[in-house]
Amino acid sequence: MVSSSSPAMIQIDGLVKEYGPTKALRGLSFEVPRGQVVGFLGPNGAGKSTTMKILAGYLQPTGGRARVGGLDVATDRLAARKLVGYLPENNPLYEEMMVKEFLEFVADVRNVPASERKDAIRRAAERCGLMPVIGKDIGQLSKGFRQRVGLAQAILHNPDLLILDEPTSGLDPNQIVDIRALIKELGKEKTIIMSTHIMSEVQATCSRVLIISGGTLVADDSPEHLSEGESGKVTVVVAPRNGSPLAADAVVKIFKALPGVSDVKATDAEGAGTLGFELRHGKDDPRRSVFEAAMQNGMVLLEMRRQQVSLEETFRKLTAK
Repeated sequence: MVSSSSPAMIQIDGLVKEYGPTKALRGLSFEVPRGQVVGFLGPNGAGKSTTMKILAGYLQPTGGRARVGGLDVATDRLAARKLVGYLPENNPLYEEMMVKEFLEFVADVRNVPASERKDAIRRAAERCGLMPVIGKDIGQLSKGFRQRVGLAQAILHNPDLLILDEPTSGLDPNQIVDIRALIKELGKEKTIIMSTHIMSEVQATCSRVLIISGGTLVADDSPEHLSEGESGKVTVVVAPRNGSPLAADAVVKIFKALPGVSDVKATDAEGAGTLGFELRHGKDDPRRSVFEAAMQNGMVLLEMRRQQVSLEETFRKLTAK
């Protein structure tokens, strides 16, 4: 239980959002402590953007409560907004403005004190690598630099919480690497909740993953634990020890009888007389049992490799309808 003297950065309790007959959120609840970088995942229509817009103060919830830094985003909207920097998925910008002019406009809207604006704009521009284009029109910039402008406006007022909705959408691989590095750097001093469809991005930048589906929370864990999942597979290549051919059906039966192995199927293998198999298993690693079974049944174990369930597979399993 988070104490009232040190509230979590994000507290969501029973959040509901309805659009007419459609329920985008169905009693969503979770907390994010200060200083954590969280990947917020879900299929299209799961309620990710709706949740982020409620946290940023752009939408009112139908039911439940959302708090930022202990402030209710519905009843303390202006105070809560001061704690939040928000980069929407479509990153709306005024293309006819120069980068510097746009950041000056944002500083004014954000009520950054006049005496501090020049330094705030310089810090944000330097942090986001915008100094080389500070005097250019936004409409002349590449998509990568536009995303940097979007991040700069989000951090300009030095918020405690950054809400990033698909921050690398539409970028090329080099631009993705640059923006990812910037997010990791920002994560050293701020709480970040980030929506993305790129699983490698989550694994590279986030210490925690929240997965929602159908407006409810279906997973809350570290990327490593979700990648380990509840199952995995072991690929095995065997050959006869004494020269007598191996019967694939018999080997399948041997491996399928091992503790924790849920399924075995034959696969292709290179080399005369060799046989390949794929073993599905639960949480326990079956490789020791596989080795012992091969030795006891006249087989030479040529190859054995364990493959953990990927974050993508776990995501699909949890969100498939």
